[in-house]
Amino acid sequence: MPTAKKEQKIEELRKRLADAKYLFFTNYAGLTVQEITKLRTELRKDGSSYAVVKNTLFSRAAGDELAKKLEEFLAGPTGVVFAPADPVAPAKALKQFSDTVKAIEVKAAYVDGAILDRKQVGALAAMPAKAVLQATLLGLLASPLHGFARVLAANPSGFVRVLSAREKQLAEPAS
Repeated sequence: MPTAKKEQKIEELRKRLADAKYLFFTNYAGLTVQEITKLRTELRKDGSSYAVVKNTLFSRAAGDELAKKLEEFLAGPTGVVFAPADPVAPAKALKQFSDTVKAIEVKAAYVDGAILDRKQVGALAAMPAKAVLQATLLGLLASPLHGFARVLAANPSGFVRVLSAREKQLAEPAS
């Protein structure tokens, strides 16, 4: 039977899980408090948070279905990134932290109902951010419209240029 303190921790984890769309699981062994603080600071930039969790408490908070999917990754020291909006930003932050500060082992990620392994998380980190992808798509969709508008504007402007040239041509012999 869990104590009141453990029940409170489970309830807190349930709230964090409800707010987060994406989860990243790491092994925090070997990291100092200062390094974890630096990682948390990097992750907060995009609204994500990092917590060191007890595996059994996390399993209870996650529920049976999610706990079964994550069973193999909830072993040993586990830190969880709770990402509310974009899965690419925390993956990039973890990669950057691993490259610049200290190597951190990413166990797995839970993205859109699927479990991603370490290599897939690395591929996710190599992708452009969601906002960049949206802007690129918008540019690709708007490009044909801009071209069409230029084509439609070309005929009247060309006609005006021809009239202007003819006017200059007729004005020259008179002088």
